[in-house]
Amino acid sequence: MDERIRRTVAGANLGNNRDSTRQHNLSTVLGLVHSMGGVSRAQLTRATGLNRSTIAALVGELVHLGLVLESDLDQEQQHGRPSIMIEPGPGALALAVNPDIDVVSVALVSLGGHIVNPVRFHTVRAPSVAEVVNIVSAIYTGMRTSLPAGHRVMGVGLAIPGLVDPVDGTVIEAPHLGWRDQPLGALLSDALKLPVTSANDAVAGARAQATFGAGRDVSDLIYLYGGASGIGGGVISGGRLIRGATGFAGQLGHTHVRTGGVECTCGSFGCLEAAVTREELIAAVGLAPGETESLEEAVMEKLRDGSASRELQAIIDRQVQLLAIALKSVVNLLNPSLIVLGGFLRILVRAAPGALAEALDTPGARGPRESVAIELAPLGEDPILVGAAELAFEPLIRDPAGFLRPPEHNAQAAVPSA
Repeated sequence: MDERIRRTVAGANLGNNRDSTRQHNLSTVLGLVHSMGGVSRAQLTRATGLNRSTIAALVGELVHLGLVLESDLDQEQQHGRPSIMIEPGPGALALAVNPDIDVVSVALVSLGGHIVNPVRFHTVRAPSVAEVVNIVSAIYTGMRTSLPAGHRVMGVGLAIPGLVDPVDGTVIEAPHLGWRDQPLGALLSDALKLPVTSANDAVAGARAQATFGAGRDVSDLIYLYGGASGIGGGVISGGRLIRGATGFAGQLGHTHVRTGGVECTCGSFGCLEAAVTREELIAAVGLAPGETESLEEAVMEKLRDGSASRELQAIIDRQVQLLAIALKSVVNLLNPSLIVLGGFLRILVRAAPGALAEALDTPGARGPRESVAIELAPLGEDPILVGAAELAFEPLIRDPAGFLRPPEHNAQAAVPSA
């Protein structure tokens, strides 16, 4: 646990005992409790460099704000008096939204990355921006009316399968949805009366993996997600998300893998997401449109009982090889220690155990491809929803007391004294 905390605060400014840095100290403590899901006072003291009385005061303020809870003593502590455990409170929530070509996923997520009540609204075709706003508004109305007293939605995190303007959240292009220059974030904010922060869905998933998932103890990782809208990626390097000059880094689905391949939505030919698709697997298994969520289970069942067609096996073999080509390029460029595969890409690893690692391995080669681990993201799309919630939680964690200050207090504070 202490090692994970050390990694969490590595590279960040530690806490400070001066009153002028109270906001920073609150942010540091809340961020640690949020990312660790539960941490003792003693561990907070060691991680931040703050003294015990300061930690006690900061935790007390966060408890008063309804952001953390003090619970049982830390029974794992080996020396000295057991320390009180601090856990994320359930009352601070984010609304996570992830539209795709056949479903709009919505969930409330609490601090600590806990999904409360996910809803998946299936559509018969790619929804329009207006339809997404209506769907989310209707779902949120039902969620809000059933919230327990003291629970509050802090904002909306919007994960988009496409390019998103990092400044104003405009969907620049989501080709599979048919969207171009769409102000979905602003429209949702007006409809829900909540702040909305937007990002690419795979980038959101990478953030979730780095904070709560397989990459929480890893400084350099690649998250690659395959969904209905193609393949997206996110890159964590040195413990930080790579954004690029204009915020569009991580478009790993457009890595070139095949000369003379089919045309991609980006206009190029032979991109990974054009050559490795979920639709091919769905067609080979023969799933109806409403059954696509069971794709992985259906593929694995056919492989287990020997009913897999030659076509299905050939598709899996080809997709594994093409994915390996893309990963070789990415590994050589970025030298990660971990690759996390999510969505339908999980199937390629499970259906052909060892084949991807073998394809990545070059006999006698030394360098970035050595000791690269490949892991599977949890089944389902939870990482993307959790990552979307992280977008909404950012302002709260940055300034807990200021974010929760009543509007009238902010207005009074903004008026200069006579």
